[in-house]
Formats: sequence, C-alpha cells, structure tokens
Amino acid sequence: MNSVKYLTSSLFGVAVLIFFGLTYPHHLHYQEQYQIFLFDSTYVWEIVRQPGGIADLLGRFCTQFFLYAWVGAAIIAILLSVIQLLTLRLSNGQWSMVNGQWSYGLTFVPSFLLWLYLLDENALMSGVWAVLITLLIVWVIVSLSKGWTCRILLIVAIPLLYFLIGPVCFPIPIDSLWTGIHYHRYPTVFPWLLWGAALSIWVIFGLNFLIRRRQVHFSHLSSLTPYLSFAIVAIIMGSFVWKNANIKAEKVMQYDFMARHQQWNRILQTISAEKPNNQIGVTVQNLALAMNGMLLEQMGNFNQNGIAGLLPDVKEDATSPLPTAEAFYQLGMINVAQRTVFEAQEAILDFQKSGRCYQRLAQTNLINGQYEVARKYLMALQKTLFYRDWANETLPLLGNEEAIAKHPEYGHLRQWNYKDDSYFSDHTTPEMLESLYSRNPDNRMAYQYLLAYYMLTGDRERFNQFMSTKQ
Repeated sequence: MNSVKYLTSSLFGVAVLIFFGLTYPHHLHYQEQYQIFLFDSTYVWEIVRQPGGIADLLGRFCTQFFLYAWVGAAIIAILLSVIQLLTLRLSNGQWSMVNGQWSYGLTFVPSFLLWLYLLDENALMSGVWAVLITLLIVWVIVSLSKGWTCRILLIVAIPLLYFLIGPVCFPIPIDSLWTGIHYHRYPTVFPWLLWGAALSIWVIFGLNFLIRRRQVHFSHLSSLTPYLSFAIVAIIMGSFVWKNANIKAEKVMQYDFMARHQQWNRILQTISAEKPNNQIGVTVQNLALAMNGMLLEQMGNFNQNGIAGLLPDVKEDATSPLPTAEAFYQLGMINVAQRTVFEAQEAILDFQKSGRCYQRLAQTNLINGQYEVARKYLMALQKTLFYRDWANETLPLLGNEEAIAKHPEYGHLRQWNYKDDSYFSDHTTPEMLESLYSRNPDNRMAYQYLLAYYMLTGDRERFNQFMSTKQ
C-alpha cells in the first residue's frame, strides 16, 4: 500500500505542477502583482494580529514566488500533495490492506476541491494554508496522544487554533469572522469550494471511523482496488478542473503580463498566431505595434475596438487600468499613468498594496522629479525579496539629473512629458495627443497614436489638416 500511496500522490503532484506551470501560469502572475510582501516587523504584525493572520501571512509569503510561474506551480503542487497525504494518514491511521483500499481515492477529494478553488484568480493561498495547518495540528495531537487525552486535546485545539491563527483583536463583522476574511479577494464572496474541501476531510474521517467501529472488512477486494479508486476520483474531479479552468481569462492575463515586462516582440508573435478580440488584448496589441513603429501600417490587419483599442476609458477595477497605464507611460503621459496606476492599486478589493504598482509609482515620481515620494516607494521595495535589487539600482538616480537624462528609458520619457499644467478628462481626446506631439515632434509614439485615433474615428478632416501641417 505504501508504494501505491507514494506513486499516486506523486502523479497527482506532477499533474498540479504541469497544470499551473503550462495552462495557468498567468493566473499565478496575476496573484503576485496584487500584493507586496515586506520583510518588515510592522507589516508582519499587522497581518498576524488579525483572525486568520498566520494563514494569511503564509499565503502572502508563498504568493510572492508566483512572480516565477513554475516556482508558484511547484509550491501549490507540494501543498496540495501534503494535504492529501495528511488526509490519508489521519483517515486510516496505520493502513490495513482490507480497510483502506476502497476509500483511498477519496483522500484526494479535498486536494482536488482546493485545486478547483484556486482556479479562481481571486482565491487566496491563505485558504490552502488554513486547511493544511489544521490537518498538521490534528495529526500532531493524534500522533502524540490516545483515548480521552486525544479527544480533550482536539476539543481544546479548536479555540486555541483559532487564536494562534489570529485573535479577535479589532472590530470585524461577525459574518466575516465566520466565512473567513483572508480566503478571497472579494470580501463578500463565500468560498464554497474551500469550505467544501474542509468538510470533505471530516466526512472521510467519519466514514473510516464508522467502518472501524462496525468492524467492516473488505477482504474480497483486489490489490488493484486502490489504483481503481484513485483513477475514478482523478477522472471525475480532473474533468471538473478542466471544465472550470478559465482559459479566456488566462489569455487576457497573458497580454497584461507581456505588457508589464515590455515583451513587445513576444506580443507581436502572439498576435500573429491568434488575433486578440478583448479590450486588454487589443490595447496591448496596439501598444506593441506602436513600440515597434508599426501601428499605422499594421493596425488594419488586426481586430480593433474603436478608439477604446488605443487608450480605453479607465474603469474602476484593479485589472484593466494597468495595460492602459502602460500605454500612457510609454507615450510620455506620466501624470496620467501615475494617476491610473494609483487608482488601480486603491481598487484592490482586499486592500493590499501591489509590488507592480509600487514599482511604476516609483518610476513616475522619479521622472517627475518628485524624489522624496519616489524614495518612499523604493524603500518599501527594498524590503521585498524580488524587487529589492531593482530598488537598490534605482535609488542612486534620485536627484541625479545627469544620470536620469542619460537613462535609456527615463531620459526620453522626461523629455516627452507635459511641461505645463493641463486639464485631462477621463476620456482620451485627440487634443491630449496633439499637445503631446506638438511639444515633442520626436515622440513617434504620440504621432502614431494621434493618426490612429483619426483613422479609427473616421475624422478625415482633422487627419488631412494634421498631415498638411507636416508638409
């Protein structure tokens, strides 16, 4: 039975790894960019002092590694595999060949439910850790005690575990205390799959307890029964995972990821293979074409979304504004980019901050000469694991006008930036782009976007008028 246990658990872990590494990598990137984990005592204390704080802290710690999709996939695979092994161990104790085989596949159900739970890009890793911590503590109690001592410790562990995970120390609505305040990015969403995973564990425990209590034996079962049990659960639950995977959202997140890392050539390769038909994809597509000087020549070969395909109206959410902010930034509309990124960060539903947003806010303030504000963001990023090196490289630029002028990115963006105060509406107008280009004729991005604006709106009069001034 041990060989069965390790073989099937390994197969399950590999399946989770491949799924998140190949099929769902940008969901992991999405999770990482909407939090910032600081190695700072004040930050840690503010988390752990809340109910559920330990699970939340561990979830955030793991999520920072999602910047690298395969590392994130490995973390999820390990955690779900450990939960399955703990469920197996606790449900049957010392495995017997006659009582354990028929229900072996059921021990994978909680982990599969957690896998389904993580398909939601707004489901947080703290939920997985909450289940794992509970199983670990129960396993320790069961391993170290027997009989009534074990039962008493398990009863005591319920409030003690809740206290260790996070005491009730400041006002939180009672319904949030019941459903969990760190399990989902939307505070009002009840995480049914997470609670289903936790409930399924106790159902499995109960079934095995009843079988042992009634001394039911399955001596007629074949040695292949555990394999068959695992296969049935894997096929049924695996089909649910595949059916509920949001591949459409994954594609949108891919475009956002490529824009974030300025992978313009990769974007061109991607849109050549499959033309995007969603707002974020079209926005990133046109940005990549413009960055390669190809927007006016190639825009007719791709799907467009009217002028919203160039610079969409900024919505009140944390996702769609960021690709638009990237376009603002690359055009040299630094203040507009800064405002858009700041509002996107404030729209994060669980009130976390964003490493991605902190990085861009540091850049925009540096370009604008707001060095003390930029320093605030950079000093925070110095306390992170993966943004630290970038922050250390950027800090010496603060106040160094000569170095900024020579910088391959910040130098020309400072030159392109608006020099005078201007009023901008929430809707992109050609006047904004005309002003940007007229002040800096070397800004070919503004030139392309302005003419593209006229072409998409069918404004031939202004198009011809603009072209006549160029001659």
